[in-house]
Amino acid sequence: MNLAASLSLQTARHLHLAAQGLLRPLGRRARFTDIHATVRQMSLLQIDTINVVARSPYLVLFSRLGAYQSNWLEQALASGALFEYWAHEACFIPVEDYPLLRHRMLEPQRLGWKYNQQWVEEHQQEITDLLQHISANGPVRAADFSNDKQTKPGWWAWKPHKRHLENLFSAGQLMVVERRNFQRVYDLHSRVMPDWIDEQHALSEDEAVIQMLSHSARSLGIFRDSWLADYYRLKRAPLKSWLADAAARGEIVRVEVEQLGEMWLHHALLPLLEKPLSATHTTLLSPFDPVVWDRRRALELFNFDYRIECYTPAEKRKYGYFVLPVLHRGLLKARIDAKMERQAQQLVIRAFWLEEGTRVSNAFLNDVHKAINHFAAWQGANEVIIENAPAELLAAWSNRWSMVE
Repeated sequence: MNLAASLSLQTARHLHLAAQGLLRPLGRRARFTDIHATVRQMSLLQIDTINVVARSPYLVLFSRLGAYQSNWLEQALASGALFEYWAHEACFIPVEDYPLLRHRMLEPQRLGWKYNQQWVEEHQQEITDLLQHISANGPVRAADFSNDKQTKPGWWAWKPHKRHLENLFSAGQLMVVERRNFQRVYDLHSRVMPDWIDEQHALSEDEAVIQMLSHSARSLGIFRDSWLADYYRLKRAPLKSWLADAAARGEIVRVEVEQLGEMWLHHALLPLLEKPLSATHTTLLSPFDPVVWDRRRALELFNFDYRIECYTPAEKRKYGYFVLPVLHRGLLKARIDAKMERQAQQLVIRAFWLEEGTRVSNAFLNDVHKAINHFAAWQGANEVIIENAPAELLAAWSNRWSMVE
């Protein structure tokens, strides 16, 4: 098979960002329908509950859509346009992809810590009673049930009903039908999807994996084969045969990329190669954004060595608890440790780091200033406080930053 024309590293980066919706700003006001379309483009929207700045799924959407109504995500879930399940990790997923994940629900014991078979076997009567309660009384939250006073706090010490609900969710017997204050609200799968019949609608694992690889290729845009399986956390994926088949049917094209060597390009991006690509978008990224959630990929493609440190003990952190990469015109040029002080209506930037080799041009200063102000205003801040930053940035911004413009 002949290699396509060689691509520069810059072009490869631009193609990946185009596939992710991060090459250029949206260019118009966001609409409710953009929520589903953006999740569709990424295939997955990872969920994380940390709320130091903005919860990750909202921030990932902001990076692509700009200011939008945050309740649209909950509305998309409640309307049935999205559903929740384990994909890369816990994710919002377009409902049309429900068949891709159903096989995981039917064999939940393969999910590791996400499903506890022993717990289910030991609490069969309680779980049956809980399902009957939901059937008779409607959707529930874990908070609807009293806590066991002897239950100790901690990730692995959920109160019994929380454990029941999470196991039933992993097994697909319950679905998340809405979020209240970002708490899951569970209802019966049979009530949410009354027409679903596994024998008619579910895909086999082999069929589902093939489709997940295709989705991953589309959402990555350009990729090494070693990057592909991580997108849906596939443990068993027929990469060699899928690549050969996808190339034969024209779904992907082999390319040679400067410094990176052989890669694969999704056919949907081929029209972008007809003229020079330019990146004009500047924004903040979530630590759980698809562009950076694979540390190896971010390092190889963007030379950006990034580790999510919120789960790292404080004394071992290099940068901070919830550090946001700064995307500027096709490159990851900086990172900030930020916190939203909601009562004071302040966005506090505890530290601002430039990546090695980043040139502090007027365009960089103006674009990043505007991006941070845009984000702060969306979060309801009327002031941005910078506690630590390189001297050249502080000097340039000293007369600009007190009130969000």
